[in-house]
Amino acid sequence: MGFGPAGAQARRTFKLDTIRAVPNGFVETLSITFAVVIAVRVFDAPWRAKAWLVAAPSLGLFLSLFMVQLVRRTGWSVNVASAGIWAASAVCLIFAAIWDDSMVVFLSAVGVALLGLTLAVPLMAQIYRRHYPGVNRGRLFATSGVVRKVAAIAVAASFGWVLRADLGAYRWLLVIYAGACLGMAACVFWMDRVHLDRSARVRLFAAFSHVKTDRAFRNLLISWMILGFGNLLCFSLFVEYVSNPEYGYHFDELTIATITGVIPEVMFLIFVIGWGVIFDRMNFFLVRTVINLLFAAGILFYFVGDGVWALCVGIALHGIARAGGNVAWSLWVTKFAKGEHVAEYMSVHTFLTGTRGIIAPFIAFPLVQSQGPETIGLIGAGLILAATVIIFPSIGWKAERQEKEPVDPDPRLG
Repeated sequence: MGFGPAGAQARRTFKLDTIRAVPNGFVETLSITFAVVIAVRVFDAPWRAKAWLVAAPSLGLFLSLFMVQLVRRTGWSVNVASAGIWAASAVCLIFAAIWDDSMVVFLSAVGVALLGLTLAVPLMAQIYRRHYPGVNRGRLFATSGVVRKVAAIAVAASFGWVLRADLGAYRWLLVIYAGACLGMAACVFWMDRVHLDRSARVRLFAAFSHVKTDRAFRNLLISWMILGFGNLLCFSLFVEYVSNPEYGYHFDELTIATITGVIPEVMFLIFVIGWGVIFDRMNFFLVRTVINLLFAAGILFYFVGDGVWALCVGIALHGIARAGGNVAWSLWVTKFAKGEHVAEYMSVHTFLTGTRGIIAPFIAFPLVQSQGPETIGLIGAGLILAATVIIFPSIGWKAERQEKEPVDPDPRLG
């Protein structure tokens, strides 16, 4: 695999990010499946509590806009800031594990931990932009993603089996998740340092100036807002739909983990490298359109289809789309932004992602109780198709901005 002229730096980052992918795969299962499963089965949590756990990672994305400005103001390296955030998440998870069975403590500590896991997303995008050559950035990112999903599949299956045998074991699972957060922190800390241009004063919404000046960026953000809301509306209910007997399914913890965790992660694993190659070589808008159609089809099968087979087909299609969406969502700003502005572009993107992610669960849970899951599926798929119509005319327009250098220099060096 080629690493370009700055091969040593890119190779070191790739090696450490691949190692980081193992604990990252662990903690992904907490936000996707087990936080809600524990809330439902251990604490019999009300819908607002479940919505909070689903929304917490989105709150981290929302606040990431301000984290980028804080890092720019303080002069901290991206590495130190990311490691510190994930270490704080580990502390929260340990706190939740050692405290007596209290739903309030569990929801508060785990929610804050989930928030921290996404707070550093724009900072990691800056590392990828600085260290990876543009010609194969998607492939390098996707290859680490394979390792992440192998770990997630193993954890989803094994943790589901553990909880089926003993729900009280959730405490030990939280301790393992805390260790995974520390492992992630160590890996990013040992990567070559990346710094942002230091600012003399903090302007919290300074990054939004790019929305005004960059038309392509602005149009895509509008489409992504509609798409993301439709997708998140349904994603919020994936676990609830198969774990709550009110909707007709009576699955145990292992079956729930298999449907919502193992199947989509296996599909992600199979397709993510292919999506990475496609991202590097094909028109971005065409790639995004195909991903959107797969998301819509998966949602319709999952919520509108009838029977376990429809659940499996739907979640499999969603897993395939999520593989492509993960690459596109994480790296698309590297095609639109100049090197020194990647973290700012990404922070606007994650801020808006967080905004819709915070709102969607608090709409989805009460709406599904009054209108039913089929209505949610139809609404979600309809919004995704509407977002696709917005970007469809842009197919054929080359959005990528040519990189004069395969990697960017440290801005502190002039």
